[in-house]
Amino acid sequence: MKSWMIIAGVTFFVSLGSFLFRPRQDLGWVRRLELPQWLAVIEPAIPIIWTIVFACGAGSAILVWQQSPGTFNTWLLMLGYLLLEIVTVAYIPLTLRLQSLAIGTVLGGVGVGLGLLLMVVVALINVQAALLLVPYLVWSPIGTYATRELIELNPDSI
Repeated sequence: MKSWMIIAGVTFFVSLGSFLFRPRQDLGWVRRLELPQWLAVIEPAIPIIWTIVFACGAGSAILVWQQSPGTFNTWLLMLGYLLLEIVTVAYIPLTLRLQSLAIGTVLGGVGVGLGLLLMVVVALINVQAALLLVPYLVWSPIGTYATRELIELNPDSI
């Protein structure tokens, strides 16, 4: 099996984790949240945006793997990519299960920090791979800001 197939497959299955572990009974809590007007406008595009972000992340990981396949450092970077995706995907189920926008804000911030660290390290290996992480570093802070703004509008949901 080709390395790009494995990386794409892992990315796909980890990204599905958000849907598989979404507590259905907690969706009512989300529906009761007051949303900022600007978020309601872009909300339909969010799944498309995240699909692009995850595809770019997988592309970045593929380029890094191809640079030095199978080396210890490359495996460490693959773990970095995996950790970043798990933190990102954990946002929805943990925020819903705990009914806490603060948890979402923390996970978003951790994701931004991990994404930035990963991008800096990857840039030393492959600039194109680092640039493929830019969509994550643009969109993730927007999502984190949106969650923070949700706290302002729904202070009882911290």
